[in-house]
Amino acid sequence: MFDASVLVRAVFAGLDGLVVQDVEEGDDGLVVAAVTCGGPVACPVCGRPSTRLHAWHERAPADLPVAGVRVELRVRVRRLVCQSPHCPRRTFREQVPGVLERYQRRTARLTVALEAVVTELAGRASARLAPALGMGLRRDTALRVLRAIALPALVVPRVLGIDDFALRRGQVYATVLIDADTGRRIDVLPGRDAEVVKAWLTDHRGVQVVTRDGSTTYAQAVRDVLPDATQVADRWHLWHGLGDAVGKEVAAHSACWAATTATGMRTGRIAETTAQRWAQVRDLRDAGVGLLDCSRRLGIALNTVKRYDRAAKPEQIARPPRYRATLVDPYRDHLRRRRQAEPGVSVQQLLAEIRALGYTGSQNLLYRYLGQHRHLDEHSHLSPRRATRLLLTRPSTLTERQTERLRQLVGACPEMTALHDLVGAFARLLVPDEANSDALTAWIDQARAAPLPHAHSFVRGLEQDRDAVVAAVTLPHHNGRTEGVNTRTKMLKRQTYGRAGFDLLRHRILLTA
Repeated sequence: MFDASVLVRAVFAGLDGLVVQDVEEGDDGLVVAAVTCGGPVACPVCGRPSTRLHAWHERAPADLPVAGVRVELRVRVRRLVCQSPHCPRRTFREQVPGVLERYQRRTARLTVALEAVVTELAGRASARLAPALGMGLRRDTALRVLRAIALPALVVPRVLGIDDFALRRGQVYATVLIDADTGRRIDVLPGRDAEVVKAWLTDHRGVQVVTRDGSTTYAQAVRDVLPDATQVADRWHLWHGLGDAVGKEVAAHSACWAATTATGMRTGRIAETTAQRWAQVRDLRDAGVGLLDCSRRLGIALNTVKRYDRAAKPEQIARPPRYRATLVDPYRDHLRRRRQAEPGVSVQQLLAEIRALGYTGSQNLLYRYLGQHRHLDEHSHLSPRRATRLLLTRPSTLTERQTERLRQLVGACPEMTALHDLVGAFARLLVPDEANSDALTAWIDQARAAPLPHAHSFVRGLEQDRDAVVAAVTLPHHNGRTEGVNTRTKMLKRQTYGRAGFDLLRHRILLTA
């Protein structure tokens, strides 16, 4: 036999200190009549218990909804007389700690539920979701509830992760500090200059290890305040920096690997103009003209002049054409076979044939595709970016076709072979081990011996932050959790766009897990 009292006890289990007398259906939900349990209550001023009744009052706080239906409590509470003759407060209203707090229009458990919602969704999204859950909430109230949530106590971590993020990209930045071991948010500081970080570190001693990116500002701030702390460069940023250098080297040797991978180089007016500009820059530089003056005389950007000046020959500036994937690519093999079997076949005939196979593109697209001779490529076009990706990808994840293209790429010239060896050796350094300190020194010597100027530039950056790089490849600490916080912060900014000042954003960052 069904026992309704079991259901009632389960639904109202959080209302300890109240006696539920009746439940009825109201205009917009359920109305629960309840009364306090009675007994002596301590005066909030003098602390003396009292049971002397002065009057009854009724409170109508909202409670947790039941099956999406709004619930309102009608609670009768007592006003008691303080029995101490010296107490300045003659009467006081009894409270129900943990259920009803002073001046609140909602129960404590409903407040906890709302706090969970506004912590994740903030204002507008909370105001849209709460009514569907049976909880009335306006967006301004949601923000007030959010701001009222107490922040966790600040505990200085042993391993501190530090990074910056944009409040307004390119203009205003802030600094986030976390416990790098647990991911717990520690603090958010306005600005990213050294003085802000130094002031915080001075007031919060106890940090022994600091994980960071390649920021020289943070590095100097830590050295000034915590000279004995170990600074650890982030391994992802080291790999990213190497990837940039590899991409530049691959682009500089495009003429080498383009031939071995069946990737055509740019021809025509663009290639001729590039060669002419390179010759003009070299002539001016041989005559003693400075880089900036070359830029002004030739009317080209200074960075372009620098790139031409670094190239020993025009082939190092040449680049493969940039081809994007098109609707014709799936029919490349058919077009190549037809042109090889019948060189004079018309484009109209080819268009009719591939349309029968499912082609949905235009005739002009097919004309351009054939005019660029892309149908002659046995593989998809290899750009410098895709070639760089082959070098940086873990070999075990490459397909058989990608492995073959990588073999062609690496064997194109001695420089590409040396670059491939450097990438593999550096990847092994990113697995922390105590022996990596000596291995890093050997890698730097190997990179300096290779004829790779962009790799030399990367090595100079490593040397400037040598201690932090050594710590990165020998210690298990990293800054990955800090980067994850920054990624989540972007979502928090979008949720409160237009109403989120720094204080509110800081509050949400410190509350989110």
